[in-house]
Amino acid sequence: MFQIVDSVPDSAEIKVIGVGGGGGNALRHMMESCVEGVEFICANTDAQALKDVGDATVLQLGNGLTKGLGAGANPEVGREAAIEDRDRIAEVLHGADMVFITAGMGGGTGTGAAPIVADVAKELGILTVAVVTRPFIFEGRKRMSVADEGLKELKDKVDSLITVPNEKLLQVLGKTTSLLDAFKAANDVLLGAVQGIADLIIRPGMINVDFADVRTVMSEMGQAMMGTGEAVGEERAREAAEMAIHSPLLEDINLQGARGILVNITAGPDLSLGEFSDVGDTIEAFASDNATIVVGTVIDPEMGDKLRVTVVATGLGQPAERKQPTKVVDNTPITELNIMKSSGEMDYEALEKPTIIRREPRGGQAVARKLDARMDPDMDYLDIPAFLRRQAD
Repeated sequence: MFQIVDSVPDSAEIKVIGVGGGGGNALRHMMESCVEGVEFICANTDAQALKDVGDATVLQLGNGLTKGLGAGANPEVGREAAIEDRDRIAEVLHGADMVFITAGMGGGTGTGAAPIVADVAKELGILTVAVVTRPFIFEGRKRMSVADEGLKELKDKVDSLITVPNEKLLQVLGKTTSLLDAFKAANDVLLGAVQGIADLIIRPGMINVDFADVRTVMSEMGQAMMGTGEAVGEERAREAAEMAIHSPLLEDINLQGARGILVNITAGPDLSLGEFSDVGDTIEAFASDNATIVVGTVIDPEMGDKLRVTVVATGLGQPAERKQPTKVVDNTPITELNIMKSSGEMDYEALEKPTIIRREPRGGQAVARKLDARMDPDMDYLDIPAFLRRQAD
């Protein structure tokens, strides 16, 4: 249920854990971008990579196994390192209502350790969402294969899995984009997914969405995808919503297959009810009738005249259950259908009458006579469509 709020409510505790080198880079990017209301944890097998993580909680994995030298791009080493420190993972995650796991799939620590971290979080009853990247094409087939195997395992461990396909980012950015800018763009997408969801829970708005709403949309939903759009001007709400839906990251994704859709509208204090309605109408036009749609707002004075829409679609790739049609069987014996002559032969003239008239009700001949009396002798009126007959009546 939506409610108007005047002050920041007691919020759910949200933690973001970056696993491995890619996850750590994404974590630092979020911290530099001042994502509010979340606790950051940096986990890695490489001790050197944990030295410059600001105020984040540091968690070195598998020191006894790797001696702090990393996983050597071997997911099995990353996995064993996380298992070695499973209790410490549980300790740093304890107390969280929601955990975001960020990682770059394809390496050793991120690919191997992220599923273990997710498994621990789920055991603690924490709503667990992974936001991870698939490698760029230029990173090689082997890394892509390792990433895909890791994604299969991770998908079974989390409530929702948001995968950022870097190759689609490359299509948008173009080949002339620098390597640094390409990875920054990937981190921006990870940032957008985490911030878009966390802001709905943490920050106040005209329409407040509580943690229970987010859990409904994201719990046990499997594959998910996100898109974001930003616009200015009179049609900014509709344009931003359409940009989010048609985001390159939502390419080839049909929102009508989503079982849950979470929408964050971020704008300045001038956000109008009409604009809120425009976003809702745009999203609803693409969504399934059975989808759970949660729309919330975040008021940010720094947005100026810009309006941003973030869409997270969950439960993708899982066809909705269809009710089986009820099979109707007429068990009336053929002898009771009044289509047989006394000689035992078929009375074909009787077939010209509707079945309801031919059938002799078990209640006796009186009911049949009553039905016959209601019918026009020549039955011509049956040629008139039913809806016209009802209007005439």
